[in-house]
Amino acid sequence: MASRHLSRSVAMQSLYEWDFHQKSGEELERITERNIEEFGSGLESHDFIWSLIYGVKENIEVIDKIIEKTAPEWPINQINNLDRNILRIGIFELLYEKVDEVPPKVAINESIELAKNFGGENSKKFVNGVLGTIYREMINEENNGKE
Repeated sequence: MASRHLSRSVAMQSLYEWDFHQKSGEELERITERNIEEFGSGLESHDFIWSLIYGVKENIEVIDKIIEKTAPEWPINQINNLDRNILRIGIFELLYEKVDEVPPKVAINESIELAKNFGGENSKKFVNGVLGTIYREMINEENNGKE
């Protein structure tokens, strides 16, 4: 498994657990440390995991509003915990990561892979639909700004 993919998996598992426990205090760091130890032992660096963890945590309100706007028929608390956190990682990468480090299509494809590997029957379609919509909106905004 590629190191960035494994890093995303560890981040997703950590965010999932943190979210499951109602985002309690500084638990996210403890949870992430434990998951790195358990699942990330083959990684040379943990920087990307921490970038995802802190990036999602710091931007969670904005990210969740984007999810609610993009999937209005699914209030954020009705989206299953796993899909919600895969979307958070994907949206963070789409909006906040440097495009030369994580191209948008890579961010979307990696999120779809997480959904296929860990999610339910409809997770892949749901994640693809939400992130695809956000990406199309990003492209439209870029194109409108160039006119």
